[in-house]
Amino acid sequence: MTRKNAHVSETPATKMLRVHKIAFSEHPYDYVEHGGTSQSAASLGLDEHMVIKTLVMQDQDARPLIVLMHGDCKVSTKNLARQIGAKSVEPCQPEVANRHSGYLVGGTSPFGTRRAMPVYMEQSILDLPRIAINGGRRGFLVQLAPHDCFDLLDAQAVQCALQE
Repeated sequence: MTRKNAHVSETPATKMLRVHKIAFSEHPYDYVEHGGTSQSAASLGLDEHMVIKTLVMQDQDARPLIVLMHGDCKVSTKNLARQIGAKSVEPCQPEVANRHSGYLVGGTSPFGTRRAMPVYMEQSILDLPRIAINGGRRGFLVQLAPHDCFDLLDAQAVQCALQE
């Protein structure tokens, strides 16, 4: 169920987007625990491929990094590690991800994170006209141009998508 015209208070993510004058629209929805991108896409009437997951991962030395991936794809950690010059990459435990990002898992945005982390974006995301990505709170996506996201985050393009 979508909440039309629901007021969404500022998050570190929306604050960062406004400061950098990035055009975006806000899309609140009713958050469902473990619903993932399929649930948010269905709630908002979006194609899950354009809903982008923000994944906090770490390399073999426990250095955190962010991976932006299509909602309907998984990350090949082997391909990602090879492309970024790491021995291995794995998802962070939720509490570790929360500590690095400053956001709760399920509400993690790549914008306005507590700690600066390198950001890797699946190359094909840049082919989309618009993307929907977490706005810094569970049940809240923002839509913007993928190139704005890529440039603002100083992201690196990678090819590590696996179809789910």
